[in-house]
Amino acid sequence: MAMHTNHSHDFDNAVDIPKPQTKAIWKTFFILVALTAVEFLFAFTMDAGTARNAIFIILTIFKAFYIVAEFMHLKHESKTLIWSIIIPMALVVWLMVALLSEGSYYFDSITNYFK
Repeated sequence: MAMHTNHSHDFDNAVDIPKPQTKAIWKTFFILVALTAVEFLFAFTMDAGTARNAIFIILTIFKAFYIVAEFMHLKHESKTLIWSIIIPMALVVWLMVALLSEGSYYFDSITNYFK
């Protein structure tokens, strides 16, 4: 003879089911859409040059930080972990800027030397 157990589930008062986070998802969506719209605005209204490139780089960095904070949940971590990621990243960016400026200086000096 099989033993059957009747379970009465009360799902209306369930404590372990979290509420949906649709408000936070839509907020993230609209922030990223706004940043992308601003990028498109600058892309189609400004002439190509250093100012436009600088604006694109700054907006891209903002979007990257926001994506990392939201989707990789970095904003919920301790401040020490956040700084241990941001400081090396800033040093890498500084290294790239230094290498680009030194590389262009070296290129200019070599081309002027052989003229």
